[in-house]
Amino acid sequence: MLFRSGVTAIAQILRKEGVDFIGGVPYQPLLEAAAIAGIRPIIFRQEGTGIHMVDGYSRVTNGRRIGVFMMQNGPGAENGFAGVAQAYAESVPILLLPAGFARNRRGVHPNFNPTRSYETITKWSQEINLVERIPDLMRRAFAKLRSGRLGPVLLEIPQDIALGELKPELFNYTSPPRLRQAADPEAIKQAARVLLEAKNPILHAGQGVLYAEATDELVQLAEFLQAPVMTTLPGKSAFPENHPLSVGASGPSTTLGVHRYLMRADVVCGIGCSFTKTNFAVPIPAGKQLVHMTHDDDTLNKDYLCEVPVLGDVKLALGQLLDELRKQAGGARPVNTALQEEIRATKAEWLAKWMPKLTADSKPINPYRVVWELMHAVDLDRTIVTHESGSAREYMVPFWEARAPRSFIGWGKSTQLGYSLGLAMGAKMAEPEKLVINVMGDMAFSTVGLDIETAVRCNIPILTIVINNSVMAIYDDKRFPVALEKYGVKRLSGNFSDVAKALGAHTERVTEPQDIALAIKRGIAAVEGGKVTVLEFVTCDEGAYSKFTFK
Repeated sequence: MLFRSGVTAIAQILRKEGVDFIGGVPYQPLLEAAAIAGIRPIIFRQEGTGIHMVDGYSRVTNGRRIGVFMMQNGPGAENGFAGVAQAYAESVPILLLPAGFARNRRGVHPNFNPTRSYETITKWSQEINLVERIPDLMRRAFAKLRSGRLGPVLLEIPQDIALGELKPELFNYTSPPRLRQAADPEAIKQAARVLLEAKNPILHAGQGVLYAEATDELVQLAEFLQAPVMTTLPGKSAFPENHPLSVGASGPSTTLGVHRYLMRADVVCGIGCSFTKTNFAVPIPAGKQLVHMTHDDDTLNKDYLCEVPVLGDVKLALGQLLDELRKQAGGARPVNTALQEEIRATKAEWLAKWMPKLTADSKPINPYRVVWELMHAVDLDRTIVTHESGSAREYMVPFWEARAPRSFIGWGKSTQLGYSLGLAMGAKMAEPEKLVINVMGDMAFSTVGLDIETAVRCNIPILTIVINNSVMAIYDDKRFPVALEKYGVKRLSGNFSDVAKALGAHTERVTEPQDIALAIKRGIAAVEGGKVTVLEFVTCDEGAYSKFTFK
């Protein structure tokens, strides 16, 4: 007796793995099978935003629950490429299930082959080549989604596999566990010695701290050593930024504290970071001794010489390091009140310089004023916020105070325009009781804004802030003066609150500085009342950013 189709078996496995919704753009045979299994389909206007949404879901659940996206055969699988590339750059575990042509049409031009095409932007990309292998391949997919360096995993479902029949005795699925490994005790001893001998150590925390759920251990380490802590852009929120040892997050724009204490440091202890040289990370100045704690051996000695590599799960390795520090030092260092006061004074000095922009009454509105008013209007302990690529990122990252893990979704490396909208939708699906906000520019909204209708239709009430300065502000005018002057290549236009209103959202368009705070308050109330909300702020082209030279 035959039991079920291939997509029915896949849907049943997804249910066993706790998947309760799946993103997609029809048509895909898995859609109906998933719905029958009780998995809610969420249909998007475009694949990219849908993939961004399941990405945000996986981030905020910390990979404990996996976001899943199905793509239609042919154009659907083709259209999803950019969203998957972003998730790969950010090391986000998502499961991609594209439909494929029947196996007897494999390799026939111009049929698109997702398995081969996605190999360079996934952790693992495979085709389900036999219906009998579905349980084994799905188990392997979830094993890769849970362990090692995280990233997207793809399983292509050929049409004949999707509709093929599976005998009941062959449907045997067991969920794989998450695997972790402790660090080499000798490496831990060496790291402890270097940190105790350092005169001015700094802790450099990355996204790996978030995935390992090691914030508590990181706080203990900082307090034991009385060392300042900076985070990477994707690591922002891994260490509470209201802690007296926090000096802020590093990105293209950063804080005076990050600059001052990184430049002063003799030892930089990277924890759950990659130390990758990119435009979205501050460089490590020459002459620093590096301790590098990571579970990904590929990042060790990649761009910088690392004298003390420590390979292992960050949470486990930090626990080992704390034990070894206590053994070698005999106890924690006393509270360094002078250091903590200096960090506080450094932040005050830096903010004083920026306060004229953060509180500007000028018109058009200064975007820094929007960010500042927004941060002071929300309950930071019950809010998740993310930025867009470009200038919105620069306005937010240095100044927003992230207090709890995953309360701020920072990102870089790849910068797909419009990523923040899907991230916010996924974060809201993961934490429905929290206020979720994305801050984007007019160009980003132009790219993905139609999926505001998806949020409305699917009852995903988020708050979108659109900073409309009518230009692509992040681009340097000096690079194309003729194109700018003669053809106006940076200039944009549009009334995005009207667009969002037509899509069913609650909207306001704000042009006066004195109206910012009340508009935000009304927007938050609308979201809390269950309405998707878009607030458009007409701003100036603000090109000043909090940047420093690290040499």
